[in-house]
Amino acid sequence: MRTKVLPIVLAMVVCGSIWAAGVASAGTVAETTVTIKTANGDFWGTVDSSRPRMCARNRKIVVFKQLGAVQDPSVDERIASDIASLSGDRYEWSTGNTGASNGKYYARAGRTTYCKADSSKTVRSVR
Repeated sequence: MRTKVLPIVLAMVVCGSIWAAGVASAGTVAETTVTIKTANGDFWGTVDSSRPRMCARNRKIVVFKQLGAVQDPSVDERIASDIASLSGDRYEWSTGNTGASNGKYYARAGRTTYCKADSSKTVRSVR
């Protein structure tokens, strides 16, 4: 009886170890990098990550007008948004012409389960 139970217990331990390792690696939150460019009220940029299929593909990007001296998405005015899609070898987003006035703007990708949030640098838009 003991010889039949031992292989089953060993198999359960091995499977449990493999499962735990998979959960631990899946729990790592990947870095995200968002860029922004602007011209005449148009905004566009890229999204990059060490896990591009999970953290860049179909990632929602929101453009904010910066109202104060520093970026603060809880206070700043939301202008437009887009979903990043593959273009060549990178993931790009573009809002098209928003009609946005002169000011300071930045793009932001919020945090997801496996991807960190990121905000681009602030850029000045002049029409």
